[in-house]
Amino acid sequence: MTSKVLHGVVNGKTIELTDDPGVPAGQVVEVIVKPVASRQRPWGEGIRASAGSMAGEWTEEDDRILEEIYQERKRDTRPEPS
Repeated sequence: MTSKVLHGVVNGKTIELTDDPGVPAGQVVEVIVKPVASRQRPWGEGIRASAGSMAGEWTEEDDRILEEIYQERKRDTRPEPS
């Protein structure tokens, strides 16, 4: 089995992992503990948090442009079968 990096939280002598290690119960493993900065967030959280960052800048013109793009994508531009 290859090694992989997992994240977890230390509670005394126990480390609670955020993901399944993929190792059967009772399997002996080697653990290297490396503290991670507390400001590090789970993967993908940053993009979710920034998704609404432009909400204050959005205009009716932006809505119109997106609607035009949406309608254009719905048009069937394939040629008629012969």
